[in-house]
Amino acid sequence: MNILYIDASVREDSRTKRLTQHFLDGFNQDNINIKKIKLSKECIPPLTMESLEHRTYLTEQGNFEEPIFHYANDYANADMIVICAPYWDLSFPATLKTYFEAINVNGIVFRYDEEGNVIGLCKAKRLVYITTAGGKIISDDYGYGYIEALAMKFHGIKEIDYIKAEELDIIGADIDKILEKAEHKIDKLTEKINKDE
Repeated sequence: MNILYIDASVREDSRTKRLTQHFLDGFNQDNINIKKIKLSKECIPPLTMESLEHRTYLTEQGNFEEPIFHYANDYANADMIVICAPYWDLSFPATLKTYFEAINVNGIVFRYDEEGNVIGLCKAKRLVYITTAGGKIISDDYGYGYIEALAMKFHGIKEIDYIKAEELDIIGADIDKILEKAEHKIDKLTEKINKDE
């Protein structure tokens, strides 16, 4: 199984990264190939008028082998997508949004049919979104909800799993207990996935 691991964390001691690694460790390492993208090291620029026009030209030509499409091709061809994204400002780090701008390419991860309906082209059956928050996650709609909508409505990914650990920085919080509770949920999820594979 080819797993695409999208790491939007910036801290080396990231609690989100701890939970994500716990998830990945739940698989037989002989049977998986993990490709990790550390977004803070990739420096993916947001789209500009020039880059958007260039991308549009290439997509109209059906030329999807150009280097600017390598993120989209990796995303479309993964068997599973795992996103590690701390909860920032009611959402996630900006690097994750620019990543989705880069991969959301008509003709690679989705296409439109003659009636204008979106057809997902991604190989992945499952996307796992893992997040942590120092405070309360006020709404799941803005961070996770955005990713869920893109994956299901545009990319054709049917199974979306959401793991979160919140209120980690509240005074008196038992951080280890909160994280262990999330890890227990992860264990149940990996057990289910391993049975299904």
